Amino acid sequence: MADLERTVLDFYQLSNPYPVEWPAEKDNSDVSEDEEIKETKKKINRRKSRYQALERAVSNRTSMLPGQEVSANGVGNIVQKDEPDPLGTTDSVVRSLKQIGYPVQEDPRLRNRFLLSSTTFSPALFLSQVHATADTQSLLNGLDILSKSIDQKSASLKVLVESNFERFVRAKATIDNVYREMKYRGADPNPGNATRARPGSRQNNNRTSFRNSNSHLMVHANPQGPDPRKKNALVKESEYGVMGIKGPLLDVSAKAMDVWGPALGGRDKEERLKDAAATMEKYQDYVQMGSAIAESIKRKDAEALVEEYNRARKFADEARQLAEGKGGKKLPDEEVYRILLAARMWHDVHEQIEAFKRDQWKKLVNLHTAPKSESAGRQDQHLEIISLLLDLGVEENPIWIWLLSRFEFLKNKAASTADRSRVDIEVARRRIANVDRPTPQTIANHLKSNTRQSIESRSHSFDSADVVDLWEKIYSFLNSMLSSQGIIGEVVDFWQTVEGFLDGRTQKSLPSGYQGESEKHHEISVQGVEDLRKGTLELVDMIREHVSLFFSGPPPEDLSMLVSPMPSEASTPFSTTLGGALTPNTLRDPRLHLDPGSIPPPSPRRGEAWEVYAFWPPWSNSVSGVHYLSKVLAVVGSGACDMASLEPVAGGDGAVLERLRALVGSARERCANAVCGAWNKDSENIKYVEDWSRSAERKEMTRMPASFKAFESALLTGMQKILYIPEAIDKPSAGEIIQPPSTKLLQTVRTQYVSTLYKALSGMVENAERSIRKTDDEWTTEEGFVVINGSGSRVPNISGATINPNDRNVRMLLTLSNFQSLRAEVVPGLNTQFENAFSVKLTDETVKIKDVLGQIDAQLFQTYTRPYIETLQGVVRAGVTAPDWAPPSPAERPREVRPYVYELLLSLVLVHTQVSTTANSLTSQVLSYLLEQSSRELLEAFRARPRYSLSALMQATLDVEFVAQTLTQYMTERATELQSAIYQELDSRTDNDARARLQSELPEMRSVLKRLREASKNEFSCFRKPRRREMTGGIGGVEGGNGSTASLTGSV
Repeated sequence: MADLERTVLDFYQLSNPYPVEWPAEKDNSDVSEDEEIKETKKKINRRKSRYQALERAVSNRTSMLPGQEVSANGVGNIVQKDEPDPLGTTDSVVRSLKQIGYPVQEDPRLRNRFLLSSTTFSPALFLSQVHATADTQSLLNGLDILSKSIDQKSASLKVLVESNFERFVRAKATIDNVYREMKYRGADPNPGNATRARPGSRQNNNRTSFRNSNSHLMVHANPQGPDPRKKNALVKESEYGVMGIKGPLLDVSAKAMDVWGPALGGRDKEERLKDAAATMEKYQDYVQMGSAIAESIKRKDAEALVEEYNRARKFADEARQLAEGKGGKKLPDEEVYRILLAARMWHDVHEQIEAFKRDQWKKLVNLHTAPKSESAGRQDQHLEIISLLLDLGVEENPIWIWLLSRFEFLKNKAASTADRSRVDIEVARRRIANVDRPTPQTIANHLKSNTRQSIESRSHSFDSADVVDLWEKIYSFLNSMLSSQGIIGEVVDFWQTVEGFLDGRTQKSLPSGYQGESEKHHEISVQGVEDLRKGTLELVDMIREHVSLFFSGPPPEDLSMLVSPMPSEASTPFSTTLGGALTPNTLRDPRLHLDPGSIPPPSPRRGEAWEVYAFWPPWSNSVSGVHYLSKVLAVVGSGACDMASLEPVAGGDGAVLERLRALVGSARERCANAVCGAWNKDSENIKYVEDWSRSAERKEMTRMPASFKAFESALLTGMQKILYIPEAIDKPSAGEIIQPPSTKLLQTVRTQYVSTLYKALSGMVENAERSIRKTDDEWTTEEGFVVINGSGSRVPNISGATINPNDRNVRMLLTLSNFQSLRAEVVPGLNTQFENAFSVKLTDETVKIKDVLGQIDAQLFQTYTRPYIETLQGVVRAGVTAPDWAPPSPAERPREVRPYVYELLLSLVLVHTQVSTTANSLTSQVLSYLLEQSSRELLEAFRARPRYSLSALMQATLDVEFVAQTLTQYMTERATELQSAIYQELDSRTDNDARARLQSELPEMRSVLKRLREASKNEFSCFRKPRRREMTGGIGGVEGGNGSTASLTGSV
């Protein structure tokens, strides 16, 4: 255990196996990590000496002996810090001494006197102190142990000497011979020594060789000169053997100095450089300042740049104070060198910072035109640049310069955007205007697209592709000018930024610069504030003027002014202030480059309503126009409200507000008039929407009522948005800018609405009455024809068969059915929509429209039934007035109705078939009317005969009653009255005898009628009700008390 403890103590160089503190000698280690790091840092950026290897001391070498002691100067020795007791009583002499109170750890010299390995070992002191209490026996035991240890070491040494004795002897003899020959130059002071040398030994051989060589020299030596043997002898006279080579060495040294002197002189230069390097190391902050700033600029590290620049300014200020503080006295060399370094450093730093400032100024004023990819997500990038310039210190106010550059940018952007867009719009407008007028069928196809459910799905089918593209251009232009994402939004942001600077909120986050030098730039002068307000008003007026000119002015005739460079502008509040700080290339967008040869000529004058509007695409229909203009007016209204909410506008004298109010009013009026003109034109073309296809919801009608309703509803909805601009009502200052529409404008829209109803209804009647051509016919543009938009002339009817739109009667019936829907639903609904949209009552107009609809409906009905009535009139008159109508013999009783009755009913069967398969809802109306007209013709025909015998009276009664009973389902009050009038006429043209005899014939007539009805029920089954009751009464069911023939009406 003791050996292990000693091994550990030796390995870790400890004196105590349980230390309580770090040994002090460990801090003086010859090769400590801290010293190495310190030395490395100390010599950084310094060139190592080429003589460093020659200057390395032997004492710096690290000993490999474990436990060796290192002196204060770093030189090691073989004396260990501790060792075991040579007498074997303890394994640590130092610990034993420490136990008795000897401070040997703090005093190395005292400790060495107790260590056997030391040359200053004192046996007496060792025994008196370490073994002060030892008895004789213990000392004897220690002596034995010491003797054994010495014997072991002596035996080892003896073995070493015996095994290498010959080597030791030969080495010793060789050394002695060489020394003797060099000292006496071959002369043996004791000649007898040679004979005593062993024969054949190396020593003898060497001596013989020396003698032989020297004897030869002695023979030829000059007897008068000095003894040559003495020249190289190791004596004082011969300078200990170097006299002979001293001369050649001096010559060689001189030549070497000539050759290597400049190189060896570098040592002095190195010393001087070392002194300079030491000084530079002392002022390394001065030296490294330029590179540190350059590195910060390269890395775009603004914080580090400002920090380094402030340090440089601090060094420069200290050097300046140092130079000025001596009052003309001579400065020490070190201070002069410091001032020179500071001046050199400041010159370099100042040039770099000034170049960097110029780049930052350029970047600041060009920040508005930078690509969005570079400034994405950096909304406050201008504040970063301003803060950096304030930190570095500038003469000009970066806040003011940025505001000026922003104003100039917005001003030029507004002008260039407006001019460029007007050129694009006018060029596209001219190209559309120079093409042929679209056909009515093409217009009708676009108008029919309005019946789709989704506005988004039909927006691109509103009109032709070129017209829709031009509408999109117009909307994009106004959106870029007046929307919150456009120039107006940038103007609002600009003024909000200005307010932030004027209120001082933004400056709170801006630096004050070195020693507060930039605080003067945090405030804007009173004149500057006034200039900013005037500049904002100038921007608002410029944008308003461009938009107002677009709406109020005619299409530009000469585009050369818009595509040519802008003339010099009048001076603004900013023009003199900005001066030459900003170049035109940094602020002004390039003008529109357009080849004058590619500009289309102005649109030809055709007398169209849209020719006076720059914002209306040629040949555009009212549906696309009202759709896009409602969106456009929403943008105009919102933009005007945003401009009015700016503090310079709202707090001004009211002139700008009035001009903004006039802008909205004039744009609204122009848009409404343009829509009314297109509305009027489209109402004339709405008839071409009719394709004679049945409605999916109501098979008895076509799709025309639904298309007409969608067309008018879209126009009313869009017009309401144009007049009231509801999207901008919630905007600030909307109450001051968006005024209610004038009474004149409302009356214009009101008149146009009623007028379009009349024209559209007239077109529907025209469709029903005119002949029809197919669209694939080469004569589709011939006047007097209605064109069907389809590939065929037949469309499915109610039952799944086809209807023939070329048949005038079919068109009449479908149109009549359409008018029923228009009178009952569509037109009243549109009137209600108009009243709700524009807050007016269409009292007079409603009555007029209702009357017109009734008149048109009656006209169509008369037109349709007139041919059938004429046919029925001919049949009845020919049948009743025929010579063989009455029975030939007065005594003969009639058993059949006359053929004209069957012909009359068969004609009505044909009408029933046509009406029920085309427009079933009109069946009752048409047949009831024809029954009335048939009854009237029977009355007129019977009036033509002067007298009726009994047989003639019975024949007339059978004819009338058969028709009445067959058409009972369509009997009306008017028809009943006419039949009563027939019986009265018959009664007035007979005598009393015939009347009396007729009463007795009534049962027989009842049987005849029943038989005739049964025989003809299949032919006239279409006139029956779907669920017909069996008749229980006959002719005599109700008989009059006076027996007159007038009672037959009641019995039937």
